[in-house]
This record gives sequence, structure tokens and C-alpha cells, in this order.
Amino acid sequence: MQLLPTFQSSSHTLTRFALSCFDKNPNMTSGSNSLMWFRKGLRIHDNQALEYAAKDCNYVYPVFVIDPHYMKPDPAAFSPGSNLAGLTRIRFLLESLLDLDSSLRKLGSRLLVLHGEPSDVVIRCLKEWDIKRLCFEYDTDPYYQALDAKVKNYASESGIDVFTPVSHTLFNPAEIIEKNGGKPPLSYQSFLKLAGEPNWSISSLSTTLSVIPPIGDLGNCEVSEVPTVEELGYEDIQEVDPPLFKGGESEALRRLQESTNNKEWVAKFEKPKGDPSAFIKPATTMLSPYLKFGCLSSRYFYQRVKEVQKEVKNHTSPPVSLIGQLLWRDFFYTVGFGTPNFDHMRGNTICKQIPWNDDDELLAAWRDARTGFPWIDAIMVQLRKWGWIHHLARHSVACFLTRGDLFVHWEKGRDVFERLLIDSDWAINNGNWLWLSCSSFFYQYNRIYSPISFGKKYDPTGAYIRHFLPVLKDMPKEYIYEPWKAPLSIQTQAKCIIGIDYPKPVICHDDASKECKRKLAAAYELNKKMNGVMSDEDMKKLRRKLVEDQGKGTDSRRLKQKFK
Repeated sequence: MQLLPTFQSSSHTLTRFALSCFDKNPNMTSGSNSLMWFRKGLRIHDNQALEYAAKDCNYVYPVFVIDPHYMKPDPAAFSPGSNLAGLTRIRFLLESLLDLDSSLRKLGSRLLVLHGEPSDVVIRCLKEWDIKRLCFEYDTDPYYQALDAKVKNYASESGIDVFTPVSHTLFNPAEIIEKNGGKPPLSYQSFLKLAGEPNWSISSLSTTLSVIPPIGDLGNCEVSEVPTVEELGYEDIQEVDPPLFKGGESEALRRLQESTNNKEWVAKFEKPKGDPSAFIKPATTMLSPYLKFGCLSSRYFYQRVKEVQKEVKNHTSPPVSLIGQLLWRDFFYTVGFGTPNFDHMRGNTICKQIPWNDDDELLAAWRDARTGFPWIDAIMVQLRKWGWIHHLARHSVACFLTRGDLFVHWEKGRDVFERLLIDSDWAINNGNWLWLSCSSFFYQYNRIYSPISFGKKYDPTGAYIRHFLPVLKDMPKEYIYEPWKAPLSIQTQAKCIIGIDYPKPVICHDDASKECKRKLAAAYELNKKMNGVMSDEDMKKLRRKLVEDQGKGTDSRRLKQKFK
């Protein structure tokens, strides 16, 4: 499939569910004003909302609202950025907006940037610009659900035509849930059976527009250009490493073309066999940030991979193939959309109730790459610098924080990932933390990622550690994963004294992992007995029981004392 030079019409899959809402105003006439509200979906190709906004109207107002909820600087945060997003992701978003603005200008338009609470801003624009048609991509995130309900209510009362297609995912989550009797499928295989093939998969997707109607009178609305990070109130801090990602649809399509050019690699892609220590050339497509912001259409990505699979005789299949990864994405979107309190343990019916430790000291050591385990710390440094880490690296540090070693609540780790990852996605981030903490989906808590042997399997010489933890660059390979075992003479020669230049381990891995398994076994037993419905008092009793059963004493505090 090539990017087409002219406009093509694509069929819209509309359903009776609120998820894909098409509220038609029967009195709307041709030649009215349209507002295209960008949030995700920061692209021209396969943009159903933009295509409909541009159809049969005199003026189109392409709008993006800088939301202080996500973008306002927070000086108290543990890294540069806002309360919810690190500066790396904010910079990527601004680059994506600049690229979108450039594409719109080539079509005779531009991006109108406004500031404020999005629903209030959009409603004000609807009034000021006499809008008769409002178009935006449907979003399943709870935050946007609330915003969108407010805007759609106003539009409905005002006789405004609202079009909100489901185009961020391959499938309509509401349809999958309805097929499953009103509940989301809780296993990948059951999701696949329900989903089948996308009904648009053999259609030709619209990949460009030839022209967009011009922008009309702006009235009294305060509109600006895409701001810089400094104009948003941030100091533009550049990391030592050059940015790994450049935001925008243009870069997304370039990377997609580069990936699909290697047809054999695309066809034989098998996710579990990736190398988490590969940093010079990461062993994956690196397209996740572009899917997160909708710079790349997941549907277009799906069709491109399918084309390659038709040309290559033998190819991998879901769940390990590239198509399988897109389906995993849809799986988590569907479960997240259909599960109340999906982003919490309490009140979440699919989440095991586990008495996690409330240990801010251990959390900070993990977050700030001070655990004393080089494999874990190197990953956390890469996360902070690059805003991205390999999926197996994510598994390693998530397991270590929760069920593997530190027994810290998965919600705490989720919040750190939410802030630092460029590709952080509400449904996928929460779903993966539920999975990796053995709180939902996956329950084999005896299987853990060792903070020592797992990384060594891929990178026995420790090149990855040496790159991200230069303080250990001269440590012999025999000790690179366990530098605390190196004799003092070796540490001196390597110019790295453990406990001074690099931390001692915050915990004894062997003892900590055994203690985690003991706690999880007790929690699982009580969850089974109570059918997963546990009160605050039940959780308090379980905590007391675990303390009483410690006997020999291997709680986190005592384990930490061993290395002090």
C-alpha cells in the first residue's frame, strides 16, 4: 500500500453504541462550519473524523487544546514535566503538533492551538464560530469520557452534528463486549475468537486529503501557534543522549516504511525472542509512541503488515507476531473500557487484592536507579533518558518492584511509567502492571525475572549496563551484574567502590523473592476464600497474619538492614 496522492473515501463503521457516536442534526445544511477536535489521532492518513469534517462545508476549524491537566509544569515532580507527564513525552507531543500543523498548511489550513480546560474551550469555540458539525476521534480513557460527555451534551442541545468514529483501535471495544454478553473477555484467546477479522481489513483506507476547506473568522477566541516547551513554562533540558524519537506523522510513516522494507524481519517477528539489552539498534519497530498519539493509524499499520505476510511464505502468528502485538493492544483497550476501576486495585473486580508494602524508600530507590542491582538500575536510567525501554526490560523492572523483590504496590510503579514513558497509554500501562504484578490475567507468581540472571542471558559482558551506568564501565564482566561481590581490590581498580560510588543492593534477592512468594500465596488463598470480595478489614487482618507468620523475619526492613 502506497500513500495515495489524492483523496479516497473510506467506509465508516457506525454502531448503535455510544462508543461510535454519530448524532445527526436533520436540519444541518451543506456549507456549514465544522470543528475538528484533535486529541490523539494526530495525523492526516486514515483520519475518519477529519475526512468527515472536511466534507461539504465552507469552513473547517482544526483545533488542539493545551490541557493544563496534562501540560502545566509541576516543580515538585520527581523529574522535569507536569504532574502527569515527563518533559520527554511533552516534547514529543509538541513535535507531533508541529508536524500536523505543517501537513494542514500544505492542505490550505493550519492547526489552531488554544489553552484551557478542553471541554470549556471547545464549547466556547462551538458558540463563537457558529459550528454545525463537531468531529473527534472516540477515546476510551476515563478522563476523556467525562470531557466528551460534557461537550456532546452541549452539542446535542444546540443541534450540532457530532461524529466520533472509533479509529484509535482495530475494533470497537463496545461491540466486543456486547458479543461477550456485556462483559469484556479476560483472556487474549477469548478476545481473538470474539474479534475475528476487522470488517475494514480488505477496504482501501483513506491515506491523504487533497484539500481542506479554509478556516473561517476566529472571532474572539484566543488562538496561538504550537508552543515551545519554554513557552509552556519548562526549561528545555536536553539529555546527554540525543532524543530517540521525533514526534509526528511524517516520522511515523518513515519508520513504518523502514520497518516494512525488511519483509523477512516483519514476517518472522516473534516478540518473546527480542533482546531487551539491545540499545544501539533496538530489536523492535519502535512505533509504539506513534501509535499512542495516533501519529500512526493502527489500522494502516495492520494492513501494511498483512501485505508483507501475503508476500512471505512463512510468517509468525498471534500472539507473538506483529499483528499479534496490535491485537494485544486492542485486548487491553477492551478490558480497560469494560472494567470499572481498571486503574486501581480496590474496587476492581478482576484484580487480586494483595497487601502490598507501603515503602516510599524502596520505591524511590527503584525509580531513581539506586537499587544496587545494575540490570534494574540501567533500565531505569534508560527509561528516564529515552522515555522508552524494551518490553522485556519493562517486565524485569515491574516484576522487581512488585511480586519479585520489593513487594511495592503496582499502582506506584504504574504512576512512574505513566510519567516517564513516551508511549504510556492508559489501558496498556494499567493492563501490563496488572499482569506483571500477578494481580490479573497472569497468576504464576513463582515465575519471576531475576535481576541478575535474566539480563546476563542476553548480555553476558554487560555492554548495556556499562552504557547506561558509566560508573560501572570498568567493572570486570564477572562482577558487572553483582558488583557487591567484587573484592575491594577489584572495585578500587574499577574506580567504583560499592556503597560509595554505586549503591549496595537495597535487598537480598533470594530472601526477598521467597518472602514475596509467601505473601502472594497467602493473599491468593484469601482471595479464593472470599471470592475476590475483600473489605478493608479483611486486608488489615491479612497484613497482621503475614507479620505474625514472618517468624524468622525477612520483611523488607530487615532485608535492607543486611546491606547497611
